[in-house]
Amino acid sequence: MMFIVPKPPTTPLAAAVMERLERVYRAAADPDRAAGMRAYLRDQFPFLGLPAPRQVTLNRVVLAGIGKPTEADLRAIAIRCWALDEREFQYFAQKLLRRHAKLLTSEFLDTTRKLITTKSWWDTVDELAAHVVGPLVAADPVLALTMDKWAQDADLWLIRTAILYQNRYREATDAHRLFRYCADQAEHTDFFVRKAIGWSLREYAKTDPDAVRRFVAGHRGTLSGLSAREALRNIR
Repeated sequence: MMFIVPKPPTTPLAAAVMERLERVYRAAADPDRAAGMRAYLRDQFPFLGLPAPRQVTLNRVVLAGIGKPTEADLRAIAIRCWALDEREFQYFAQKLLRRHAKLLTSEFLDTTRKLITTKSWWDTVDELAAHVVGPLVAADPVLALTMDKWAQDADLWLIRTAILYQNRYREATDAHRLFRYCADQAEHTDFFVRKAIGWSLREYAKTDPDAVRRFVAGHRGTLSGLSAREALRNIR
């Protein structure tokens, strides 16, 4: 799916960041590394060839002297990064959103939905789920109703996000909601949904292993082997 907007949004700060970002990232491109990075993600996206440690260094250069962004700045940067081909630009945006997640309001969830359902793969979806959607719902519990809808959506990445958004909640996890999502999608045939179920249960098992054991035991007839194995992996 192509990410198309009639006119990419911008702000003065976003324009400055994007100009510097493209210049700095493209100057550091490594075509040899790019080939391997692209292969790792099954040729889903082109890459510049910037490994994570290199991106961290370059990001400091890009953001040096840039003031504190607003939500409008963050929205503009994210959308413009998603419009660029190379995957590192999406990584830059998601790291920036994670860094400034406390600045985002409930209104940003719609933007996050667009990012999740565009150029979708686990490498961006999982980061957005845990570090953007998760904090948004924690700050405004009414958004959990939107998670209920995502958990039943036809888009597998929205389902995965709904299952994973509580992964960092620990004791604050709404276990009833988590188990309901996992039970409702237990027979889903897609690997990424099945893996998400197992991963989310494994994370919650760090807080309440007995509850996870009971859930897996009670859903042996529907839960995939992958989900069950992942859920119980660290439980002794």
